[in-house]
Amino acid sequence: MKILLSNDDGVHAQGIKILYQELVKFAEVIVVAPDRNCSGASNSLTLLNPLRAHKLDSGFYSVNGTPTDSVHLGISQLMSSAPDLVVAGINNGANLGDDTLYSGTVAAAAEGRHMGLPAVAVSLVGKEESHYQTAAVIAANIIKRLDQHPLAADQIINLNVPDIPLSEVQGIEVTRLGHRHKAETMKKTTDPWGRDIFWYGSLGQELDCGTGTDFNAVSRNFASVTPLTVDMTAHQSMDNMKKWMSELTV
Repeated sequence: MKILLSNDDGVHAQGIKILYQELVKFAEVIVVAPDRNCSGASNSLTLLNPLRAHKLDSGFYSVNGTPTDSVHLGISQLMSSAPDLVVAGINNGANLGDDTLYSGTVAAAAEGRHMGLPAVAVSLVGKEESHYQTAAVIAANIIKRLDQHPLAADQIINLNVPDIPLSEVQGIEVTRLGHRHKAETMKKTTDPWGRDIFWYGSLGQELDCGTGTDFNAVSRNFASVTPLTVDMTAHQSMDNMKKWMSELTV
C-alpha cells in the first residue's frame, strides 16, 4: 500500500510524525504537508503565489501552501505514481460536528477524494493532546481494513479519537455529525500601540450531542468514525425547490 500523508498543523507537528511511524510499519508513506500551522484553512488554495516544496532531512516534503495545496501537489507532482490512499492528521484537537466545515485536516482528505482516491482524516480530541499513539494505532487498524471494505466513491472517513491511553478506549462507533450553538462573537482588544485588533471567540457549546453523534461517542471514550460525503447537494430539497422555482418568471 502507498499512502500520501498530510495535515493542517504543519510538517513539524508531533501528530504527523507519530502517525507516519505507525503507517510505515505496513505501507510506503510519503509525507507532504504545509510548512506552518494552517488550522482552519478549510479547502483554500494558493492561487496568486507560486508553490514551493522543500524536502527536509526527515524525507518529509514541506510546502509553502495550504493542506489542500499539499495534497494536490503531492499527488500531481511529487510522487512518481499515485498513492492508494490519502491520510490527513493526526490533528491537534477535535474535528467534530460543524467544525469539519473549517478543518484543514478534513479538507486535505477531501482533496484526496476529489482526485479520485479514498481518504481518511484523523483527529485527537482533548485539551492536552498527549496520546497521539492511541489515534495512530486506531487509524492504522481502520486503514488496513479498507482493502476489504472500500469507501464509496464520494465519501471520506472522519476519525476522532479521545485523548486517552489505548487501553481505555471503549471501542469504535460509527456516528453522524453533531451540531454546536453558534460561536461567541469576535473579541475586540488593542495591540501595544493602542490600535484595535480582533480575535475569534470561543467555539459554541454542543447543541446536538445526543446518541449517535460524534460528540456523544467521544465523550464516552469511544473513537468516532463518521463517513462524510463530498457531494454537498441537498438532494432532499430538490423536488420542492423545482416546484416553487417553476412558478418564477425570468
